[in-house]
Amino acid sequence: MRYFPYHPLMNNSGGILKLGLLSVAANVALMLVKISVGFIGHSYALIADGIESAGDILTSVITWAGFKLSLRPADADHPYGHGKIESLAGLFASVSLFIAAGFIAHHAIQEIKQPHHAPAWFTLPVLVAVVVVKELLSRKLSAANRGLDSRAIQGDAWHHRADALTSAAAAVGITVALVGGAGWEPADDWAALAACVIIGFNGLLLCRAALHDLLDGSVAATVSAAIRRAALTVSGVGNVEKCRVRKSGIGLFVELHVEVDPAITVADGHRIAHRVKDHLQTQFPQVIDVLVHIEPSGPCPLLINLRE
Repeated sequence: MRYFPYHPLMNNSGGILKLGLLSVAANVALMLVKISVGFIGHSYALIADGIESAGDILTSVITWAGFKLSLRPADADHPYGHGKIESLAGLFASVSLFIAAGFIAHHAIQEIKQPHHAPAWFTLPVLVAVVVVKELLSRKLSAANRGLDSRAIQGDAWHHRADALTSAAAAVGITVALVGGAGWEPADDWAALAACVIIGFNGLLLCRAALHDLLDGSVAATVSAAIRRAALTVSGVGNVEKCRVRKSGIGLFVELHVEVDPAITVADGHRIAHRVKDHLQTQFPQVIDVLVHIEPSGPCPLLINLRE
């Protein structure tokens, strides 16, 4: 039995995994800073943000472990590889976004109901620093993910952005509380509540994308169109009748029905099929395997002779 190997994008994933370690380390450091400064400075939004970062540590570990496991080569039990683990990790990341949004919203509502001290001024620069660090991490992960289209990495990038959003909202709320004075103490809680809407919405988008991949949904029309055009450039291919592409982790599996001259031999058709496969895997590094089905182009001479 033949198993599908790694493709080049999988083999060059070492740098991506180092970003995962950086992601976990950043969450640990920022969690400690936010919780300690939040308690000292009476910023309940900052404390909630820090607790949410504690959850991010576990989420990042599971997300990146899932991504690494998805890169394992195919074996006897999984002849198509382990790519679906990556989509499951993305689904987990989306669910954890929902949980984080719900936790912060619940905490913010509780604090709005109960009067508390206004946050101290020194919590503001801490939040600004958190926003900068988290947004930079989010952008770095998103940039690294452009060539991979990984749901797991996309989810971790959005966790960093969600943290940046809640911290930015808290910074706005603290500013309002400090400027407004008495009566404006819950402003940072209202700001945290508003950020939950954005976090929950993006969790929904990530969840939908991960489920789409798990259910073998079609890839973007532009991808299948590009694969179809590339196949048509191969010598001997008259037309591409069908082109089905599904995503498995960061890789793609392609199924093509190509039309060839019906008068050629089986051996010639077999060679054309191999040329199509080799060409597509050269043009699209994310393609793990290509299944090519040969169809006759136009009326088949053998069938015509039989009818006569």
